[in-house]
Order: sequence, then C-alpha cells, then structure tokens
Amino acid sequence: MNAKRTDGRTKIAVVTGAGSGIGRAVAVELLRTGWSVALAGRRAGALEETAALAAAADRVAGGEDGAAGEALAVRTDVSRPQEVSALFAATVGHFGRVDLLFNNAGTFGPGGVPVEELSYEAWRHVVDTNLNGAFLCAQAAYRQMKEQDPQGGRIINNGSVSAHTPRPLSVAYTATKHALTGLTKSLSLDGRPYRIAVGQIDIGNAATDMTQRMRTGVLQANGETTPEPVMDVADVARTVRHMAELPLEANVQFATVLATTMPYVGRG
Repeated sequence: MNAKRTDGRTKIAVVTGAGSGIGRAVAVELLRTGWSVALAGRRAGALEETAALAAAADRVAGGEDGAAGEALAVRTDVSRPQEVSALFAATVGHFGRVDLLFNNAGTFGPGGVPVEELSYEAWRHVVDTNLNGAFLCAQAAYRQMKEQDPQGGRIINNGSVSAHTPRPLSVAYTATKHALTGLTKSLSLDGRPYRIAVGQIDIGNAATDMTQRMRTGVLQANGETTPEPVMDVADVARTVRHMAELPLEANVQFATVLATTMPYVGRG
C-alpha cells in the first residue's frame, strides 16, 4: 500500500463520475487502501452510496479503525466551469492539496444513431461531458498541483478502446475519446517542469451498467449483433491504483485493460 506521500501524510484524490461504474470502483479501491477521496458526480445520493461501499469494503477486509481514507462527496457537473472550480476549492479546503485526479466522468450518448440523424444537442452533450469536462478538471488540478507544496501530482484520464478503434454508430463518443488522447499527451508534456505526471487508461468492456448491453448483444462492424465478454470492474480499479501509486518519477503513459476475448485485436 502506498497511500502516503514522502512526508507521511495521506494522499488526496479527486475522482469524477464517482457515483457509479468505473468511477465508483476506483473510488472504493482508493478509499479502502488508505487514500482520502473527493467524490464528484451529479447525483449526491449516489456519491454517498459510494462512500458507504468503501467503508463496508474496509470492514470486510478486516481493516483497522481509521485504515480507510476519508470520503468527501461534492455534487459536480464537470461540464460547468463554476462547479469544477467549486469542486477543487472544496477538496483543497478540506484536505489541503490534490495528489491525484482520476478524470473519469463521461457518457456514451445516444449510441446506435446514424451520423446523419444525430442531433447537435446530443453531440454537444457528449463533447461537453467527455472532453470539455475532462479539460476543465485537468486545468483545475494542474493549477493546484503547480502551486502546492510539495509541488506536483498525477492526472489519469479515462480514455477507451474507442480512442483506437471505433464501434459502429458512435461518432460523438469516439471523437471525444480520440481528443482525450491528445489532451493526455499535451498535458503530460506541459506538466514536466512541475512534477505533474499525466497518463491514460483505455478500458474495454468492464462490467458496469454502461456495458450491460454487451452481454445481450451489440452491433459489430460486419453488421451482426452478438454478445461480447466483459471483465470485472475491480480489475480496472486495481490497475488505476497501480498507476496512481507510482512515484512521480515514473509514469504509465498509456494502459489498455480489456476483456481478454472481446473483439478488439485483429478481425472479428
């Protein structure tokens, strides 16, 4: 476990989209292993459920009193600049600094809609959440990490295998995930002078509510609809924690974690 900084203090993380899915799994994994975490999401009740799950996981694991980190729930819409600013102000006000941002909040949007039928409003919603929201959170984290003492921190962006290979009828989601890779590379370069490490995890078919349809059948590039395998979301969470707990002198620039037999590598 490496949830302590070199000065012996608990590491502080901000996890967006922490009320469900991958964000919840990562937040629970960090909390139960000693990180303190600001939980960000649009539904306050769901954030409180995440905090309760982390406390329960710590008890099941036999953790000593105080072994788990402290959770701070902050209702946030990452597409709104003022709410992102308020999230980081609340985090720093409560915990004193930010060591990690897991930039996870995202939406697939109206999947299965042909390009010519996709409304601008739907396109804009996906872009505002997946790309603009990621930028706003990264910018706020960057500002804090640059000025805090000791300086630096880590940002991990949640990409997707769609950042490499699109699914049919997913133009908005795929475009934002490709853009997120550019954001990751640029932030990684610009963060070097300030000990800000930036990486990206590209995830394929983790078992969450968002991927439930994979088990019953999803459209393939050849026009067929077939079920796809999924993997335990806890395996994703452990991978993120590994990336997060590296010293700032080391960085996982890109990691791809996917269900072993999903149709991604090769044909079919």
